[in-house]
Amino acid sequence: MKKSFYILLFLTGLALNSPAQSKIYASGGSEMIFSFAQIDNNGITGGNIMRWSPVFNVQVYGNVDFGKHFGIFFGGAIRNVGFIYNMPDTNLKKKYRNYNFGIPVGIKVGNMHKFLFFAGYEIEFPFAYKEKTFISGAKQDNKIIKWFSPRTPSYYHTVFVGLQFPYGFNLKFKYYFSEFFNENYTDNAGNQPYMGLKANVWYISLAFAVFRNYGEYYRPDSNKKHKKKQDYY
Repeated sequence: MKKSFYILLFLTGLALNSPAQSKIYASGGSEMIFSFAQIDNNGITGGNIMRWSPVFNVQVYGNVDFGKHFGIFFGGAIRNVGFIYNMPDTNLKKKYRNYNFGIPVGIKVGNMHKFLFFAGYEIEFPFAYKEKTFISGAKQDNKIIKWFSPRTPSYYHTVFVGLQFPYGFNLKFKYYFSEFFNENYTDNAGNQPYMGLKANVWYISLAFAVFRNYGEYYRPDSNKKHKKKQDYY
């Protein structure tokens, strides 16, 4: 937790003290998530089903580009992350999800307006938990919806890598080092429903133009010939 704060503070300091020729701008966009989980349920593995979450995933970044080929970013995000678990050799299926508030920090390498590679760390704080149960395909009435639920950890450590292609198409891979559940959670009846249920979520996401400097793309300029030839700065 402290390391994450220091990293964020360091990158913010770089942004505030960056030389005049650097580009500082805001960007953002939505994200379409295809999530999976690495599951070990008391020694029983497998049973994961892909979960698609097109909404509600929003991310906002502050960008500092130190030239045409290197930059840093930091920001905030709200995303819908979870997984579907079809318990092996049973007719039981579970759907789990959290809404998380994330604070990412990272680097960008490549052409800042075209093809680039990015990577970073993000700490995420779950604030809205939902759990659904299905038996033989029939939805049960014991749905769980909790704000700031103790069923999950207070925060998740994550890392991500990705590519942004020309015209802004964005592909990202993200892995959660923290387990999805708080295994020590005990309900009012004294049960521990997640004891031994280890699940590490990972996902692939699609986005568009999340690092694009719209001030550069849509700046009014009647001299089109000059605009075509102008460099990054």
